[in-house]
Amino acid sequence: MEAVLWIVLAVALAIGEAFTATILVIFFAAGAAAAALAAGLGAPVLAQVIVFAVVSGLSVAALRPIIVRHARPAIETGDTPFGVEAIEGSRGTVLEEVTVDHGMVKIDGELWQARSADSAETFPEGARVRIVKLRGATVLVWHDDVPDV
Repeated sequence: MEAVLWIVLAVALAIGEAFTATILVIFFAAGAAAAALAAGLGAPVLAQVIVFAVVSGLSVAALRPIIVRHARPAIETGDTPFGVEAIEGSRGTVLEEVTVDHGMVKIDGELWQARSADSAETFPEGARVRIVKLRGATVLVWHDDVPDV
């Protein structure tokens, strides 16, 4: 009976992890699964609780730093950015006049909705721009006056 309760707790915690961005609750789900295994092997309740605490604590201490380190953006780790991370700082060509309300740019062969980073600035069709910020599927652009590094 206790094994079933631990399994239910493990599943509930795993589902709870899906609704958080902490990468923490899943380790307690692993501890509950280990306690369920201990219960299934006939361990007393105190031993099950100790297994839960030890497995949860060890998994948090050993695995969370590794996961968090690999989840950081490339710009923070010093790695070469790729995918949408590489968009910021890249260059684009204006296809449709860019204002604070609308516009379209081409970045490395892809079309992106664009807005001017400065509400007073507009960029005519054909202008070269630098992407300064990515917001969802829209890029904020500015003059391409920053030299390549």
